[in-house]
Formats: sequence, C-alpha cells, structure tokens
Amino acid sequence: MNRASEGDVLGTVLIVDDDYTVRLLAREALEQAGCIVFDNCDGVGVLLQCEELEPDLVILDVFLPHLDGFAICQEIRALPGGHNIPILMTTGLDDVASIQRAYKAGATDFITKPFNWLILAYRVRYLLRNSQMFQSLDRSQRSLNYAQKIAGLGSWEWDITTDKLEWSEAVYRIFHIDPVGFDGTYHAFLNSVHPLDKEMVNAALETAITYRKPYSIDHQIILPNGEERYVHTEAEVSYDKTGRPCKLSGTVQDITERRNDEERIRRLAFYDSLTGLPNRVFFKENLERALVRAERRRRRVATLFLDLDRFKWINDTLGHAVGDQLLQDFAARLSATLRSGDLVARANLSDAGQALARLGGDEFTVILDDLDLAQDAALVARRILEAVREPFVLEGQEVSITVSIGISIYPDDGSDIVTLIKNADTAMYFAKERGKNTFQFYTHAMTQSACQHLMLETQLRRALERDEFELAYQPVVEPATGRVERVEALLRWHNQELGDVPPATFIPLAEETGVIKAIDAWVLRQACRQLKRWHDQGFTGLRVAVNLSGQALVHQNLADRVAALLEETGVEARFVELELTEGVLMRNGSPPLESLKRLKELGLTLAIDDFGTSHSSLSDLRRFHLDTLKIDRSFIADLPGDSDSAAIVRALVGLAGNMRMAVVAVGVETAEQFAFLREFDCGLLQGYLLSTPLHPDEVAALLKRGPLALPGLRPEHEEPR
Repeated sequence: MNRASEGDVLGTVLIVDDDYTVRLLAREALEQAGCIVFDNCDGVGVLLQCEELEPDLVILDVFLPHLDGFAICQEIRALPGGHNIPILMTTGLDDVASIQRAYKAGATDFITKPFNWLILAYRVRYLLRNSQMFQSLDRSQRSLNYAQKIAGLGSWEWDITTDKLEWSEAVYRIFHIDPVGFDGTYHAFLNSVHPLDKEMVNAALETAITYRKPYSIDHQIILPNGEERYVHTEAEVSYDKTGRPCKLSGTVQDITERRNDEERIRRLAFYDSLTGLPNRVFFKENLERALVRAERRRRRVATLFLDLDRFKWINDTLGHAVGDQLLQDFAARLSATLRSGDLVARANLSDAGQALARLGGDEFTVILDDLDLAQDAALVARRILEAVREPFVLEGQEVSITVSIGISIYPDDGSDIVTLIKNADTAMYFAKERGKNTFQFYTHAMTQSACQHLMLETQLRRALERDEFELAYQPVVEPATGRVERVEALLRWHNQELGDVPPATFIPLAEETGVIKAIDAWVLRQACRQLKRWHDQGFTGLRVAVNLSGQALVHQNLADRVAALLEETGVEARFVELELTEGVLMRNGSPPLESLKRLKELGLTLAIDDFGTSHSSLSDLRRFHLDTLKIDRSFIADLPGDSDSAAIVRALVGLAGNMRMAVVAVGVETAEQFAFLREFDCGLLQGYLLSTPLHPDEVAALLKRGPLALPGLRPEHEEPR
C-alpha cells in the first residue's frame, strides 16, 4: 500500500466500523486518495482517539457491537472542537427515519452500504475540502482581514435601519460588480440573486430576524454577463439595546466548484460515462417509480429491451474505438427519436431524457410510462427500427446496423422490475431468433423453453447410472517455484443426446432437483481414489481440492460419510481440501458450523471459493474455520490494468496473509496477470496460462516432468521432452 507523501496528504480520517473488510477496503481507497487513515473496530475508545488524533474526518457506522453510532456522534460533537469535525455516518439501512436521526445526532453526511469505493473517495475528498474551508472561516471570525486573505471569503454588513449595504473587495469580485456606481442597498443585492432563489433568500433573512438565529444557505447568483454561479452565505443579526434588529453581518463564498464536484459525483453514480445516458441503477429507479405511478393511475408501463445486432462483429472487426463511437451515435440518434414531438405526444414520453438508458455493452432500455394500450409501445419500437436503418458514418465509412427489441408490459407480463426486465430480455432473444431487426412482445408461450429444462433434468437423473460423468483436474501452482501444489477436481458431463453440457448449466439444475447429493458423493469418491493412485505412483505430496455443494454441507452425517470414504480409499485427510462457495456459506449461515467443525477435526482443510462475489465479512472467515481463500476470477480478469481490481486483489492477498490462510488466484490467463500476482506474493495460482484441466494420466505425466516452466521462471531441473 503506497501512502501519500507528507506534502500530498489530504487529511486524517478515522474509520469506525466493526466490519474488517469495510475498514480494509476503505483504507485502501482513501490512502490512494491521499488520506492518512486510522481505524476503530467497535467504537470503544473513539472519543480518546478523537482527542489524540484530532482527525479531519470521521467515518462512523450506525450499528456497532456494543455502542450506538448515533450516541457516539453526539459525544464527538460535545468534545472541544468536535463541532468542526465532519462525520460521515454509514449503514446498510436506507430509510428516511435513520437518515433524519443521523442528521439530528450531528452527522455531516450519510451514506448507505455497499459502497462504491470511487464515489466514497470523492465524497470524503469533498467533505474534507469543505471542512477545511469552514475551519478557515472560524479562524477568520477572529481576524476578518486575515480570514479574507487566507480563505478567500467576502464579508458584508447591512444596516437594517438605513438600508446601507457594505461589501468587502472579495464580495465585489465574487459578484463581478464594480464598486463604483453600486447602489449599496439590499434591493441592489437582490438584483444579483437568481430569480428562483430570491424568495428563499428573503425567507432566510426574515427567519433570522424573527427567531434571533444565524442563517446559512446556498443559492445562485447571476453575474452581469449572465453567468450563473453558486454561493454559500452565512449571516447573523445584531440587535440594539431595545432588542430591535439593527444590523446583519455575514460572509459569502463562491461554491460553484463544489457544486460542480457534487454533480460529477452524481453523474458517476447514475449515468453511463460513454453515452451520458442513465445507467442500470438509474434505469431501475426510474422503472420502479413508473410502476408506482401506473398502479396508482391503473395504467400500463412498457419496458423495451434493445440489443444491437452484429455489434460484437463490428467491435472486433473495426476496433473498440469505432465500437464506442457507434454506441455514442446510436444513443444520440435514439434520444433524438424519442424526443420527436409527435412521438412524445402519442407514446406518453413525459421525460425522454430518463426514459432511455444504457444497461451496459450494446444493451439499451426504454421506459414508456402511462400507456393506455400495450400496442402503443409498438409505435415506439417501429420508430426506433426506422431511425437505426440509416447508416452511421464512423471514421469516414458507412456502417449499417440493426436492432432487436423485446417488449414487456406492466401489469400483463409482470408486476415487478426484475420480472419485467427478464421478460423483455427473453422477448428480445426471440426477436433475434426471428431474424433480427424486429421487435417482439413477450408472451407466456415463450416459457415453453421450460420443456428443454425438463429434458435436461431427465437426462441428468440418469447420468450417474449411465456413467456419463468424469473428472478433469486443473493444477494449482506455486508461482515462485512452478511446483504443482494441488489439483482441483472439475466435473464434466458428456451426454449422448445433448453432447457436452457446461457445469454452469447442469450444476444449478442438480441442486434444484436434489441430484447434487449423489453427484457430490461420486465426485469425492472418484477424486480420493485418483489421489491415492497418484500417491502410489510416487507423487506423495500432491493434494486434491473438491467442490462441495450447499446441500452436502447441511447433511447431518457429512463428516461421518467423509471419514468413511477416507478410510475406504486410504487417503489421509490432510491431502484433501473441500471448497465451498461464498454464496453457499452465506446462504446457509449458521447451520453448517457444526459440520465444518467436524470436518476440520478429521484433518481436512476448507476453502472459500469465489471470494468477494457475495457479502461475507472477516468474522465469517473466522467463524467458518477456513484455511484457503480463493479469489474469484472476476477480480483477476482485468488485472493489472484495472486499478479497482488491483486494489481489491492486493487487499485480499494481504488479508489472507494476516489471517494465516492460503490464497489462490483463479482464472490466471495472461503473463501480465501472472507477473502482477507473483509480485504481490499471491501464494497459489490457477488458470489456463498455467494448465488446462487434464485427464488423470496427463496430470501424472505433468508431475513427472517436474516444476512447470512459468513466465519469467526457469526450472532448476527440466527433463527433455
């Protein structure tokens, strides 16, 4: 982890959260942003830390093991100088009551989990910068001239009785007004306030005078050249001996840059960076709101799912730059089509800017709100097809594309956004099957594909008795030496009618039907028998990793069955590792704890597979008595170029080391990924760069040759081939 240099430090941040993973990843993100980070795991001793560290910002979880985050927030505010510390409260809750309570407790801002780490860093940077500005303002109150020089604030004073307004030079600069000829009255000031904000400014002034309280507001101003800017104004009222208001004194600061930062953060969260359209998150929110309105008004909502035909071919043939330009031009043309006057009127497109969204890749969606007839959606679909028919000019050459559109209707085809999106997606694939360049309404007849599902289930139930399963073994290698430390047993199914069926297709079905129990037993027995053969051939140090399903995990006699199997095959337990996916562990929760404990007592080791794809925490790693952490291939795929993936992988490798766990990076396919993982001391690697899954005889031949020849590694002993 690279800390920022002394001169680049953005500020000191104290993280108070009981989730070690949150603290770890937050530290990584904030240190990369230039912060010095300290943490606290349970809230105990936070007040003492605040007094000793004097943090510039506190990130405080609402729910802690022994203390109430809201109460801690209030206690920090009561410390000397504590009222100036920005407090960013975090929680998994997103209800309004919790947010209101946080602000009443003194929180500066509120953010819900799970975090987008990039946006968190932007939010912290903004809060720290804003805090520093207001700390400068506090110092400026002791010396006005010094404050204006240091903080760049302007000061003003208004004599209420004479309507005489005095501005400092900084205020004139902010408002771009020449002091010569300035009227110097409250009315003259109001002339520079944006018309939409004049009522708010007047109301703040009247409230301050009536209730004898200072006011602090943000509002817009209009410069003489017509430019609109944002300013932050603070003021308090002075009273004469009789108690009548006589003077208003305050400061003003140009916060346009801050507001622009906030808008950039909002666009990062809700808009697609390539096309500028609403992204998947914003689309789902818009669709949810549309369904609520439709239910209240008893109207229909259409969801159109669009996919560009042949886009992958264009992208691969002409290059990604041309592909990106095509997506941008398509989005612009689609937006213009949806905004056309007659279409807006006929298809009830009340807000075309939010009706269209890009989900990712070449997938787009359109929401048609407040429909009377479902067929009204066909009008929009036809217009889109017509608009796309005209070729796009990309880098001087014409490129013609078509689009396939699937349409689902609320409430006919579903009453929730998940069902509507799924059904629209299904209809889109039917449109592609019908020749592309068309649209298709979803029909319940499309669910006849369930017949294929039934046939697959029938064949799966007979696969064991027909001896259609076999195991392939993929080596897991030490990057420093090239030694094969273990192999992972991978199930393969070849059916006479269906051919080779991918595990991603039949494993979920096996779990759904219960066939997985018999498959689990077969796989473990076959893997142990094969391991014994390898040991007998002299490869005595080799270990085998076997995937275990969630259903096997909750079986009451699992440990007894495994013990009997080990005795039957003559394999020592220490050479067998059982792999459990993160999703299985989190789905089953506490019931498998006893089984895991008994398996450990037998001498087996346990691994968590696909780590990082679910919502487990460090406490879960301890609770489940795990020995090996397997980093999911989704984090490896974009290495080393993707900074977020790189940061996560580094953190997970460090986490495994700190917890004395072995760590395996899965899906290593390039020399660059290998070099990155070896540099950061990832103990074990698995992937096609090192070896494809092998037949048992191929594994023996590989082991006989000795250590693998890896990128940048020359084996000490290499037999001629």
